[in-house]
Amino acid sequence: MGMISEFKEFAMKGNMMDMAVGIIMGGAFGTVIKSLIEDVIMPVIGHFSGGLDFSAKKIVLTEAAVDANGAIIEGTGSAISYGSFINAIIAFAILAWVLFMIIKGMNKAKKAEEEAPAEVPANEVLLAEIRDLLARK
Repeated sequence: MGMISEFKEFAMKGNMMDMAVGIIMGGAFGTVIKSLIEDVIMPVIGHFSGGLDFSAKKIVLTEAAVDANGAIIEGTGSAISYGSFINAIIAFAILAWVLFMIIKGMNKAKKAEEEAPAEVPANEVLLAEIRDLLARK
């Protein structure tokens, strides 16, 4: 078996395709969560904290150079943007919470399914009744 055919067999396995779909969905889910945080949650936090905008928070290490017109020259100056880091931590916490709730719900549904009594087929019920009737005679 050649290397190409081995790779084709490996890539086309069901688990590999499921994983690929999961990665793609995870990326899309991450984009949705990022938008939720940046566009919905952070403005609310900013509103209730007196206009605090985490994304603008930074420690300036070197001031940016300014040209003759007063415009900032791109690529000059450096800063530690700790506000972006705080936003990333909040995004991670929300994503982790959402995933926790999804997994918890799935586990609860799986447990309920496992604990549900198995439904006895009708023909077995009839056979049991016939057996009981014969046993009484």
